[in-house]
Amino acid sequence: MRVLVLYCHPVEDSFCAAIHAAALRGLRAARHEVDDCDLYAEGFQPVLTREERRAYHDIPANRVPVASYVERVQEAEAMVIVSPVWNFGFPAMLKGFFDRVFLPGVSFDILDGRVKPALHNIGKLTAVMTYGGNRTRAFLAGDPPRKIVTRVLRVTIRPGAPVRHMAFYDMNRATEARLASFLRQVEREMARF
Repeated sequence: MRVLVLYCHPVEDSFCAAIHAAALRGLRAARHEVDDCDLYAEGFQPVLTREERRAYHDIPANRVPVASYVERVQEAEAMVIVSPVWNFGFPAMLKGFFDRVFLPGVSFDILDGRVKPALHNIGKLTAVMTYGGNRTRAFLAGDPPRKIVTRVLRVTIRPGAPVRHMAFYDMNRATEARLASFLRQVEREMARF
């Protein structure tokens, strides 16, 4: 299966980087074809420009500025997102990816004023995310990243496709044992992906 890995973290020796490496090991061990999209390493520009917003509904002109990323998303059969959660949301880089790449004619179509999901090529989605706070704090804040993955992205991809949100909460008080255990869990999950 061709798996697009969307990785978003600016620090190469972060725990997110270790999760990313574990996910790649697991996916490759399972012999998946991996397209590793490291948004920071690739210098992805997350800002939706004025011109892009004006052309947002102009299909196919809307995809020209991000054509290579659109192609990667449309060629994927599955997607894995590895990212921290900052201030109870996606990092700006990842949010910008969704703003600029998940366009009309790419992730959805608008027919008679109604949105129709269009990423049916993606038949499986897993997000692996780290949170500084504990699960209760995330819950009380509404846990927007979890909802975006399990509700918004779920309906954008193939109907009935499995969707998983793996969260490592309470990074601020994590022990070495918990960190190591989570890395093993991620690698096992990806090896079964």
